[in-house]
Amino acid sequence: MAGSASYNGIKYVMFGIMDDAGVLIKDVDKGLSAEGILKIDGDGQGATTANITGLEEAGTAQYANNTVKRVAHGAQTPQTALTMLDMPHDVLQKLKGYVGDGKGGYVLSSGKKPHVAMVVCADGFDGADYFDTFANGELIEAAHNHGTNTNSEVDYNATLTYQALSPIADNVFVDDKGVQRPYKAFASFDKGFTMDNMLGEVFNGYTKTPTAQAISGTTSSN
Repeated sequence: MAGSASYNGIKYVMFGIMDDAGVLIKDVDKGLSAEGILKIDGDGQGATTANITGLEEAGTAQYANNTVKRVAHGAQTPQTALTMLDMPHDVLQKLKGYVGDGKGGYVLSSGKKPHVAMVVCADGFDGADYFDTFANGELIEAAHNHGTNTNSEVDYNATLTYQALSPIADNVFVDDKGVQRPYKAFASFDKGFTMDNMLGEVFNGYTKTPTAQAISGTTSSN
């Protein structure tokens, strides 16, 4: 059977900002780019870690007649601890919900946090691509940790927490019982998989264009 349950690195992380209807914002100023999606993969830029937790909750046993008769499972509460290497400053502020004042500064908006969709792509040991995807969530940077340089340089890379929420659009991430879920896994070898279909579901409103393909790396489909 094709596939692997082991991975050997992060290929990239992609983000998009969604509007209140769950549609990708394709605008350089209001969104992340004219195409909406943005892969963090510039010169010296990328993801260092993406530790995903809360994909399932441990069950709580329910007893009757001195035996376990049922196991209750809580809702999925996915959360991703991200460390990003030198990502663009303005992009990070947008993703966190900071707004520019036109004087070189940013402050955290007192309004709603942006709806952020995210794709984490990892290499499998079988050579396939594996995708952890979230159609809606919020991104925070709780702290900055600065230190002094000595004979060793002290670096700080953006340490972020992404908290997944239920998708906004009704037809996204629906399970076999008709219930929406906050997380969906994709693999490049699965029957019916194409990059464009995946991006179209995660980033609702994504349009396949030459520029969008260059940004997302979707020059080919499986």
